Amino acid sequence: MTLGVAIVGAGVIGTRRAACAAGQSRLEVVADIDEKRAAELARRYGSRHTARWEDAVTDARVDVVAVCTSNKFLAPIAIAALESGKHVLCEKPMGRNADEADHIASAARTAGRILKVGFTLRFHPALRQARELCAKGDLGPLFFIHAIYGHGGRLGYEKEWRGDPELAGGGELLDQGVHLLDLSRWFMGDLHVVAAVTPRWHWEVAPLEDNAFVLLQAPSSQVASLHTSWTMWKNRFSFDVFGRDGYARIDGLGGSYGVETLTVGRKGTEGSVPEETITRYEQPDQSWEADWRDLITSIEERRDPEVDSDAGFAVMRLVDEVYARAAKTSHAATQVSSRL
Repeated sequence: MTLGVAIVGAGVIGTRRAACAAGQSRLEVVADIDEKRAAELARRYGSRHTARWEDAVTDARVDVVAVCTSNKFLAPIAIAALESGKHVLCEKPMGRNADEADHIASAARTAGRILKVGFTLRFHPALRQARELCAKGDLGPLFFIHAIYGHGGRLGYEKEWRGDPELAGGGELLDQGVHLLDLSRWFMGDLHVVAAVTPRWHWEVAPLEDNAFVLLQAPSSQVASLHTSWTMWKNRFSFDVFGRDGYARIDGLGGSYGVETLTVGRKGTEGSVPEETITRYEQPDQSWEADWRDLITSIEERRDPEVDSDAGFAVMRLVDEVYARAAKTSHAATQVSSRL
């Protein structure tokens, strides 16, 4: 059976999800408070449109709802869709905080429906290959992760919804940083926050942050060091995993982030230069299609999707920990400064 889909939110992400839905399922309706924008997107695929998300999530012809709105509306729309008996793809982050994520997860359990969180980076081939190497033990026991993800914004960025504390709930940590938190958990398992700093240096988005520096640790003492930024000026993604026997380095995500590349290094004798194998993935980005395919097959096979409600909630719990730790760090720094 071909699944009917509703896209709620016709912005950049909703447009990407609509293309996937139309290609792999049946796009029934597009909803957006900007009805003109909803109509334009719906027209591409011959589907219906509405300015009311409530109509989309209760539509009898809809089996799956993709919630692609600003962060404030993710929880209420996802919960309403689940309560209407729909399966849900909730874009990252899973709400604005762990409490909202918990309510979404609870609604999915009660409804007995699939809930998938849209962490598309897991579906990039270099990251999947690196994860497979780690899972097979090819790099030996893991020691640490070092990751960077950021961009430089654009003219007027601070006036967009991501600069509005009510709509966004957080700054760059919730925007791109959640991807690094999810990937770190994917490679290392459960983590807790050791240290965090969330400054605002350039963009007029206070009290939100435009940078986040996070240090995480696993129970077995493995460490993940993460930096996510709106002041990197040139788009950048790098994700390095180091183990006893070697390392895997992922650079780029395609497009403006540069060609996606996986470098695998094998440790030789002590002090020698490692042997490296470099793989370039120059094909167009297929992560969105692969992410959607995982959603559809999880529904058809009645299995958990790649990033289920537990994984999404775990990331949001880390987000809350980061903000709490950063607030303590800032308070302590202010006290020290006041005594100088």
